[in-house]
Amino acid sequence: MKIERFEDIKAWQEARRLANLIYEFTKRPSFSKDFGLRDQIQRAAVSVMANIAEGFERKSRKEFRNFLSVALASCSEVKSHLYVALDQRYIEQGDFDLAYATCDQTSKLIFGFMKYLETAD
Repeated sequence: MKIERFEDIKAWQEARRLANLIYEFTKRPSFSKDFGLRDQIQRAAVSVMANIAEGFERKSRKEFRNFLSVALASCSEVKSHLYVALDQRYIEQGDFDLAYATCDQTSKLIFGFMKYLETAD
């Protein structure tokens, strides 16, 4: 499948799923009251999507890879914030596991795309 828009990128699609999960969790009363953590985890999740989209529009493989690298780092940031949310009992273990697995999947897709861009003509 040819990628014509950033919405065609599997990593972006998975990042969108991640952002939706995070927003779902942060709407819960206990989580929503922790303004700092809520804002940080939301921003990190949105950053994954945004950096994939912005990098795609740069029309340069080198710049795109750089933006994908930032998106990858934002996935790790979300994972770290998930631990805080779990430890503070804002989310249950099952929610943590689902979001963490979505982060992992997103990271794998981003990393695979980075490797593809390194070797593609």
